[in-house]
Amino acid sequence: MGTSDLITLFFLIAAVVIFFQLRNVLGRRTGNEKPRYEQSPMRSRTDATDDARPESNVITLPGAEKDDKAARMAAVDKIAPEGSAVNTGLRTIVEADPQFDPDAFLKGARSAYEMIVMAFADGDRRTLKNLLSKEVYEGFNTAISEREAAGESVKASFVGIEKADVTEAEVEKTEARITLRIVSQMISATYDKDGGIVDGDAEQIAEVRDLWTFARDTRARDPNWKLIATASE
Repeated sequence: MGTSDLITLFFLIAAVVIFFQLRNVLGRRTGNEKPRYEQSPMRSRTDATDDARPESNVITLPGAEKDDKAARMAAVDKIAPEGSAVNTGLRTIVEADPQFDPDAFLKGARSAYEMIVMAFADGDRRTLKNLLSKEVYEGFNTAISEREAAGESVKASFVGIEKADVTEAEVEKTEARITLRIVSQMISATYDKDGGIVDGDAEQIAEVRDLWTFARDTRARDPNWKLIATASE
C-alpha cells in the first residue's frame, strides 16, 4: 500500500469517527417525538404558551394566584359595569375557570370571528370544524353544500370589526357561555355558475351585525372555546 493510499484511508476513518460523534451530539429522530398542538385563537391564555415550552421548575409563590385572580376581576370591571348582569356573569366564569382571562378571550373571539366568516365564504370545512360546535357546524356545512350544488361561489373580503361587546355571560353546570354582539364590515358577493352576482355587492362595504355565543367546559382539558349559536341582529 503506497503513501497516498495510507493518507486516503486515514481521512476515511477520521470522517467516520466525526460522523458518529456528531450523531451522538445532535441526536436523531426516533418517530416518538410529541406533535405540536394545533393552536386555536380561542385557547386560554396559559395553555396557548405551555405547549411550546419545556417543563418548568418555576414555583408559584404564595399569593400569586390571588393577585392573578384580582387582575382578571379588574379586567371584568373594564368590560362591564360593576353590578350589571354581564359583570356578574363574567365574574362567575373567572371563579369557575382559573384559566379564563377576559381580555385574552375578547381578542381570541375577534380573531375567531374573522376566521369563521372567511372559512364559510371559502367553503373551508376543516377550519370550521375546529371552531364550531357539532350543531353549528352541521348548519354551516348544509349551507355550503347547497351553495356548491347550485354551482354558486362566494368572494369575500373582511374589512374589520368595529365593535365586539359582551351581552351575556353565564356558567351552567360546568359550561361557561359568553355571547358577543359583533359589528363588522365586509365586502361580499355570491356568484352563480355563469359568473353573475346573485347576492351581495362586489364593491360595496356592508355592515354586518351578529350575536354569537361561545362556550367551553371549564373542567375539560381542551382549552378551546367553540361557537355554539349564531343569530343576526
